[in-house]
Amino acid sequence: MEEKLIQRLESAVARLESLSIGSQPRGIGHDAIAASTDPSIIAFEDLLTEYVGKVSTAAAKIGGQVQDITNVLNEAFSVQKELLIKVKQTKKPDMVGLGEFLKPLNEKLMKAISMTEGRRSDFFNHLKAVAESLTALAWIAYMGKDQGMSMPIAHVEESWQAAEFYNNKVLVEYRNKDSNHVEWARALKELYVPGLRNYIKSHYPLGPVWSATGSAVAAPPKAPAPPPPPPASLFSLEPSQPSSSRPKEGMAAVFQEISSKPVTAGLRKVTDDMKTKNRADRAGFVSAGEKEARTSVPSVSKVGPPKLELQMGRKWVVENQIGKKDLLIDHCDSKQTVYIFGCKDSVLQIKGKVNNITVDKCTKMGVVFTDVVAACEIVNCNSVEVQCQGTAPTISVDNSSGCQLYLTKDSLEASITTAKSSEINVLVPASGPDNDLVEHALPQQYIHSYKNGQFVTTPVSHSGG
Repeated sequence: MEEKLIQRLESAVARLESLSIGSQPRGIGHDAIAASTDPSIIAFEDLLTEYVGKVSTAAAKIGGQVQDITNVLNEAFSVQKELLIKVKQTKKPDMVGLGEFLKPLNEKLMKAISMTEGRRSDFFNHLKAVAESLTALAWIAYMGKDQGMSMPIAHVEESWQAAEFYNNKVLVEYRNKDSNHVEWARALKELYVPGLRNYIKSHYPLGPVWSATGSAVAAPPKAPAPPPPPPASLFSLEPSQPSSSRPKEGMAAVFQEISSKPVTAGLRKVTDDMKTKNRADRAGFVSAGEKEARTSVPSVSKVGPPKLELQMGRKWVVENQIGKKDLLIDHCDSKQTVYIFGCKDSVLQIKGKVNNITVDKCTKMGVVFTDVVAACEIVNCNSVEVQCQGTAPTISVDNSSGCQLYLTKDSLEASITTAKSSEINVLVPASGPDNDLVEHALPQQYIHSYKNGQFVTTPVSHSGG
């Protein structure tokens, strides 16, 4: 609390010092001072102090990759502040100039996205939540309704909805495990809703207000034009010839040579013994030896070594298992997580209660588990089957196709979340005495209808006539 108070006092002193320089002549420096002391800029500084500061404080308690991605978030919001100051000194640019104007902000967004790529880390949901949320800062690019972009307030809300999918995963995973992560996730949400949303609502509901008398945005440097072809010599010693008598060059010479000869000139007569069907050395079948030689060449695979091990006493790693139907994790507890990566045509059984299960980039993989404390996640997979024999609060399917989920009576209350996925079927026990499984297909097509001032989303239902 004392640090925030000191920051506010320092900010107030800086404003007073800038206001005291009122006798200098108007110019670029004067406009910059006026822009930095504008009420909207002061309000944005308060946003940084209150909301961004709260996220940074929570990230400092966690450290590691969460601290790194939060630093990028800090940098992006600082760049946004500088751009807001420049807006008040710059004329409204065209689309090319706008891209050059937003280049510093775009660099921060790309930096955040690059941190989510590569091998999936333990803090993937933290990284993804920040990377998705930073697109909200693009509200400053709003140039009017005819540009195909949502209004600034709506754009912030839509961007946060995409980020909230991953932010909620952080809340679910650490709800009963680490309060620092929960504090960070809640602070991140408050930064955008209500923080940034209310700021835009108060100062820029219709987008940024560009200066009518400011300077123009500097155009991006153009690539140098190719040098012109060298001119023909004016002092040629050879007399000029008419085009008809001049020898042809390139393809023209080739076509001239072709057209000057008979079509069948130079062709040999093919006798019966030269035909392929009559040649003994060109039989129409492949010998067993030749076929065996072709199939014996091994294909080069980039798959890493198979793993099934417990790392640091907290994380079970199952990687690159191919054709293994008897994989088993037996001795586990509720504080451990299971990460399954790059497996194919295999079956893994997990006995006991674990904290979290992640199935990543697997094909034709089967997973059978008893209980999970937080969630079971299926990411970037094809043709996988997951069976829950006990309880699971959350099952999420992201960017996958062909997923079969088997639930028991104890796990019917599980919350199933899907995103960018198809062919998801859930099998649940029937209510009858025979205990047969009933298959339910989860919808993957939706209808969005505008009703009473908002969009209403319903799944597509197909009915046969």
